[in-house]
Amino acid sequence: MTTIPARRRRTGRQEQLREQLVELVLAEGFAHLTVDDYAARLRCSKRTLYALADSKEQLATLAVREFFRTATVEVEQTLAKLRTPTTRLTGYLAAIAAALRPASAEFLADVSDFGPTRELYQFNTDRAAARVEELINDGVRTKAFRAVSATFVGDLVASTMRRILAGEVSRSTGLTDAQCYSELSTLVLTALRRRR
Repeated sequence: MTTIPARRRRTGRQEQLREQLVELVLAEGFAHLTVDDYAARLRCSKRTLYALADSKEQLATLAVREFFRTATVEVEQTLAKLRTPTTRLTGYLAAIAAALRPASAEFLADVSDFGPTRELYQFNTDRAAARVEELINDGVRTKAFRAVSATFVGDLVASTMRRILAGEVSRSTGLTDAQCYSELSTLVLTALRRRR
């Protein structure tokens, strides 16, 4: 996950609406919602919503962007508390799984189906892959991991994360997204473990 550019200054009410918007979209998705639906569900006027974004598509994109921004902060805070290469790598993937846990299947499907939000997910997945690569390189440098192509492993992790988002891994395995990330972590660590 990565940082999202700084947002413009909002009033306290706008900040509250943003949080409620993210919760609504995470729980239900957004493709089926109109601006009227947003206004009714968030108990505000359409004019108030248009102060946040100019259209229903932009409201959805705002919600997804804010979700990833918050998730990135949470994941990085978790990572900052971990010290060894092994716990940093497993902790990073576990933190991503935890951050994605509130996301409903409807949300993930809508993110995947809508170009601007799919690009946001892709951007964050690519940054996560780069972070995994960095964590692996740190482990290889300190000899905690055997020498591997961190770029290859990062790319493999990113591809798997994209498949998890699309629901493909859950459909083919019956595992939850959190379980998928746990298995991915185990697989990567097994590949990186130094042979005795």
